[in-house]
Amino acid sequence: MALGPRLDLRQSQSLVMTPQLQQAIKLLALSNLEIETFIAEELEKNPLLEAERGPSGDEEVVAAPEPDYDAGAGGEGDPDALPEADAGGGDGALDLDHDGEDFHQDSAVDRMGATDSRGADGSLGLDHISLSGSGEGPDFDAFAGDDLSLHDHLRRQAGELLSGSDLLIAEQLIDRIDETGYFLVSLAETAQRLGVPPAEAERILAVIQTFDPSGVGARNLSECLALQAKDANRYDPAMARLIANLDYLAKGNLAALKRICQVDDEDMADMIRELRAYDPKPGCRFETHERVDAIVADIFVTRRGGGWAVELNSATLPRLLVNRTYYQELSSGPQDKQSRAWLNDCLQSANWLLKALDQRARTIVKVATEIVLQQEGFFRHGVSHLKPLTLRAVAETIGMHESTVSRVTSNKYLACDRGLYELKYFFTSGIQSADGGDAASSEAVKSRIKALIAAEDPNAILSDDQLVEMLKGEGFDIARRTVAKYREAIGLGSSVQRRRQKAIGRAA
Repeated sequence: MALGPRLDLRQSQSLVMTPQLQQAIKLLALSNLEIETFIAEELEKNPLLEAERGPSGDEEVVAAPEPDYDAGAGGEGDPDALPEADAGGGDGALDLDHDGEDFHQDSAVDRMGATDSRGADGSLGLDHISLSGSGEGPDFDAFAGDDLSLHDHLRRQAGELLSGSDLLIAEQLIDRIDETGYFLVSLAETAQRLGVPPAEAERILAVIQTFDPSGVGARNLSECLALQAKDANRYDPAMARLIANLDYLAKGNLAALKRICQVDDEDMADMIRELRAYDPKPGCRFETHERVDAIVADIFVTRRGGGWAVELNSATLPRLLVNRTYYQELSSGPQDKQSRAWLNDCLQSANWLLKALDQRARTIVKVATEIVLQQEGFFRHGVSHLKPLTLRAVAETIGMHESTVSRVTSNKYLACDRGLYELKYFFTSGIQSADGGDAASSEAVKSRIKALIAAEDPNAILSDDQLVEMLKGEGFDIARRTVAKYREAIGLGSSVQRRRQKAIGRAA
C-alpha cells in the first residue's frame, strides 16, 4: 500500500450546545426558589438587569407574562423551542427535539383569551390559564420558632445549678448529648478524657438527667422512660419491671408482662397508657439548627367555573427589567473596543435571560396543564380516581420530548384544594383491571389497601391473601406479592404485627 497524503470528505452529525442553551436546560429543572437564587446572582453580575421597582421611561419590563394558554390545540400556538443567545428569539416553550438532536425555535405565542379546544365532549374546560400568581405568598418567616437549641437550654440550667469544676464537667457532658436528648457515648471514656473519676462523671450526669425536658441525658430508651416515670412519681416496682421488659411489650406478649409485673388487666392497661404519654425522644422538641427547606408551590390549580385555572406562583419570582436608559447612557459615552464589547455582552445576556425565563414559564404551564387534563378525576374526586400516567404519554400529547417533561416535573410542586403534591406524584404505574376495563393507578390501589386495613375488625385481621381477594372483587387484578409491597410502602405491618398492635391498643 502506497503511503502519501490524500484528501477525504466526510459527513457527520453532532449536537453543538452554546452556553446559553445549556443554561436554559438547567433553568428548566430548577424550582422557583432555586430560580430566585439564580436571578439574584445575575442581578449582581449584570448592571443592565434590575428587579422591577415600577416601570418608567424606556425601561423594558419583561416578567412572567399573562397569556391564556390553549393546552389542547397544536400548530402555531404550540411552541417547543429553546431560546437562542441573540435578542431576536421567539417566545416558545423549552424542549429538546430528540429525533433531530438539535435545538430549534418556533413562532411566538401571542394569543389572548384562548379556551381549551381539546376533545369533543368538553369534559374539562381550561377557561383561563395564567402565568402569574395572584396575591402575595405566605410569610414563612412567621412560622419560625424560638431559636433555642437543646444544648443551650441545658447549659442555661447547668449554669443555674452548678459552678466551678462541676459546671465545666457538665458542659462537656452536655456537648455529647445528641439532638434527640440521649447520651450515647461511653461515660467511662468521657471521664478518662476529661481526667475525672468515673464516679464524678456519673454524679454530674445524674444531675443533668434532672434537667428539663424530662428524660434528657438517658443512655437508652429504658432509662429515658424510667426518668420520666420518676419525674411523674409513677416509678413503682411494677412500672420498673415493665420498663425493664420493653421487648415483651413490643412483641405484644401481654400475658408474660402481667406475670412479670404481677398486675391484673386493669393495672397493665393503666401502665401501658402511662408509658404512651412519655416522650421517647425528649430533645426533638428543640431547634436543631439544621436547615429545613420550606416547600413552596410552583403551580396553583384552582376551580374556575366548570374548569380549572392553572397558574405559576410568581410570588417567588422577582420581576425583571432591562434598563435601556442606562444602556443608552453608557453606549453614548466615550468607549474603547473592549468596553463596547462588554456592554453588548451584558445586553445580550440580559435579553437572553428574560426570554429564557419566559419560555421556561410557558413550558411549565404547558406540562402542568396536560397533567390536569390527564388526571382530572384526581382533582375532582381524589386519589381513588388517579389514573396510570407516564412521561411519554404527556410528552407525545403536547409534542415535546420525554426528557423535557422529566425536567419540568423535577423539584416542582403543585398546590390544589386537595393539598400540595410533587408533579412526579401524578406519574404512576398501572394495575390491570380484573374485568378488562381501564387500568388503575398504583396510588389508587395503595389508597384502597390503606382503607381496607383501617376498617378491618380487630378480632379478624385481614391477611394479604384476603386483601387480594377483596381487591379482585373490586376490579383490581393484583398479585399477593404486590399487595405486600404496597402495604409496606405505606407503612403498614403484616397481619401478625397489626394483630399485636391492636391487642396493645385494646389493653391501653
